[in-house]
Amino acid sequence: MSMARTDVGFAGGAVNVPVVHAEGGVASKRIVTAYGFWVFLLSDVVMFSAFFAAYVVLVNMTDGGPSGRDLFNLSIVALETGCLLLSSFTCGVASLGARARNNSWYYGGMIATAILGVAFLLLEFRDFTNLIAQGAGPSRSAFLSAYFALVGCHGVHVTMGVLFLLTMMAQVYAKGYRPDILRRVLCFGLFWHTLDIIWVGIFSVVYLLGVAP
Repeated sequence: MSMARTDVGFAGGAVNVPVVHAEGGVASKRIVTAYGFWVFLLSDVVMFSAFFAAYVVLVNMTDGGPSGRDLFNLSIVALETGCLLLSSFTCGVASLGARARNNSWYYGGMIATAILGVAFLLLEFRDFTNLIAQGAGPSRSAFLSAYFALVGCHGVHVTMGVLFLLTMMAQVYAKGYRPDILRRVLCFGLFWHTLDIIWVGIFSVVYLLGVAP
């Protein structure tokens, strides 16, 4: 807070009144940035909600083709889930490291998050290629179209997240832990944790219910 004085005119003369100016510093910008990014994330959640709704409506429309019970391999999906959930922990470590200006924690957490994210993408890509090789591509049935749209859209977001992560590593390396960089690191953390939450929904609704008798 800073204080200045100004003259306020009245009928009886001028009065010298102190005026307090609030400093719109890093904290206020951080809050505005976080809220703005939450609006973006909520719009993403609305989009995924539409994909979930479409999948639930179309899940039984297999057109005589294979269903989730015939196709899904829970051991591979569990491995994908483990990679993504563990990456949420390492992302948190990186965020703490950035806040503490600790290079070991920050770069170590970000590198681990990137490795786990890429591992998740490779497992998902392998799963998709196996399904297509079996003749269970997105054009086979309405069920498979909804499945590839939902899970594939999440995979695209994870790819964007990995690119976002690499960008944040480069910015901290080049410019240090500046307040604007730390705000972007915060946004990355929000984005990555949201993707993890969405994947938990996919794992439960698509895979666990899909293989249930």
